[in-house]
Amino acid sequence: MSALAFVRPNGWDLPLFVHLIGAFALVGGVFATIVLAVGARRRTQHAALLSRLALRTLLAVVAPAFVVMRVGAQWILSKEKFAENSDWVGVGFAVSDIGALVVIALAALAWRASRRTHAGDLRPTSGAIVVGLASFYLAALAVAWWAMTTKPGS
Repeated sequence: MSALAFVRPNGWDLPLFVHLIGAFALVGGVFATIVLAVGARRRTQHAALLSRLALRTLLAVVAPAFVVMRVGAQWILSKEKFAENSDWVGVGFAVSDIGALVVIALAALAWRASRRTHAGDLRPTSGAIVVGLASFYLAALAVAWWAMTTKPGS
């Protein structure tokens, strides 16, 4: 069914663009959060700054990108009536639904890590959890990306 991309109506362009921009920003923001959180754990002299930047990245990039991605996904799904029961849409919704909880948990953990490093604990456990959970979420986003591009079961 790869020919579907060529016969897609022009009315789907904007919703798909919104979804993709949100998804790209979400992946980039999660990756940046991982890099900053790892840096905060390895460069203890800059731990407070890096953990604060990881929190700000989550709040200023990841959370808004998640909302844009999700709104775009609903918008494009409302245009694509045939796709509602597809396996690849189910994968996207599963990653998205769990992702909402993960983004909230990451923000809370990053806030705690930022507070702990500011108080003098240069390697807080919450910072390590941010690295692990964000890495897990990035892998889940990669699976969703694969499902959206290959459309298995269609």
